[in-house]
Amino acid sequence: MSEPVSALGGASTSGIVEVADAGPVGMITIRGDLSDVAVRNALAGCLISALPATRQVMESGTDRLLWMSPDELLLLCPQDEVAARTGALSDALKDQHHMVIDVSDARAVFKLTGVEGALRETFAKLAPADLRAASLPVGEVRRTRLVQVPAAFWFASDSEAHLICFRSVADYVFGLLTHAATPGSEVAFFD
Repeated sequence: MSEPVSALGGASTSGIVEVADAGPVGMITIRGDLSDVAVRNALAGCLISALPATRQVMESGTDRLLWMSPDELLLLCPQDEVAARTGALSDALKDQHHMVIDVSDARAVFKLTGVEGALRETFAKLAPADLRAASLPVGEVRRTRLVQVPAAFWFASDSEAHLICFRSVADYVFGLLTHAATPGSEVAFFD
């Protein structure tokens, strides 16, 4: 079996923030009635003990669990655990209406690092979202678009953010982020 590869082969660039391909990341979409106690209990046994609240990101060890919509979660985990985790989730939800699917090869993940103002400014140049810390605090995921393509991003801390997009547009998104982080393009709105 071949080794997983990321969309951009580890590409990175530095500007007012560092933009880097996060490498191969395991991603599992989980869909079901997240308000149903039986679904929540089944998921709690396979995932982080508590499910994320609306628009939240929960982290535990190498796992990140993102709220994506009222009936959808996205689990980010080590690539080599995806098959086992997908099977365990499907088994746990076997008596519930659900969908559990490996979407690792369909998505790309970027990691952005730098000072908070520059991180927020980089996203604000591209996304029609309120990027003020009061509107998008650390640990909250935002589904939106970057110019013309759908994306989701969140701040893991004041100096680190992550972005997920479709693999087919990874090169385009890398170019957008690189351009938005070009030295000399600072607006300093968030400073």
